[in-house]
Amino acid sequence: MGASRVAVVTGGASGLGAASAARLRRDGLEVVTIDLAEGADLRLDVTDEAALAAAAAETGPVDVLVNSAGVIGRSAPLLDSTPADWRRVLDVNVLGVVGAMRAFVPGMVERGWGRVVNLASIAGKDGNPGLAPYSASKAAVIALTKSAGKELALTGVLVNAVAPAVIATPMNDATAPDVLARITSLIPMQRVGRAEEVAELVAWLASERVSFSTGAVYDISGGRATY
Repeated sequence: MGASRVAVVTGGASGLGAASAARLRRDGLEVVTIDLAEGADLRLDVTDEAALAAAAAETGPVDVLVNSAGVIGRSAPLLDSTPADWRRVLDVNVLGVVGAMRAFVPGMVERGWGRVVNLASIAGKDGNPGLAPYSASKAAVIALTKSAGKELALTGVLVNAVAPAVIATPMNDATAPDVLARITSLIPMQRVGRAEEVAELVAWLASERVSFSTGAVYDISGGRATY
C-alpha cells in the first residue's frame, strides 16, 4: 500500500488506536487520529455525527477506517446496572462505529476501494460477567460488521472486525481489579496481549494484502477464543 493511502483511526490517542495508527504509518499511510483526548489530530466525540461529518469534509478522501474508540463502562452486576450505564456504552461503542462508517465509507464506495476495521472484543462472543453493557456492545459491533460486510461486498470496500482478549491498555487499567483478574485467567497463554500485537492484525486487514475476507471476525486472544 503506497503513501497515497489515507487512514482515519478513532480512539487514536492511546491504547489499541494509537498502536494501530503507529503501525499504519510504518506501512506508509497518512494517518489522521480522532479522539477526545489531547494528542489526537482531530478532537471530537464519535457520538457527535455532525462533528464526524465535518471531520470527513476536512480530511478529504479516506481509504481506511479503524474504529477503535470505545469505553468499558462501569463494572457492576447486570441487575445493578442502570439505563445510563447502558446508554453511554452503547452510544460510544456501537453508534460511534455506525457514525464513523456513515461519515467515511460513502467516499470509499464512490472510489471503489476501502478497508474498515472495527475493534470488537472476545467479550462480544463469550460475555464477561460484571460487564454486560460492554459485552453486549461488542456483540453488536460483531453483528454490524457482518451486516456491513455483506452489504458492501461488491463495492471494493471490505469490513472486518478484530476481537481481542485482555490487552495491556489504559482502558483496561481502569477496569475493576477482580473483573480484570478473572478475564485474564481465561487466557490459555497466561498473559495479557500487547497493543502492538493487535496492531499487526489491524494493519493486515487495512491493506491490499487482504482481498477475499469481509464480514469476518478475527480473534486475537491468546487461545481464549472457542468459536
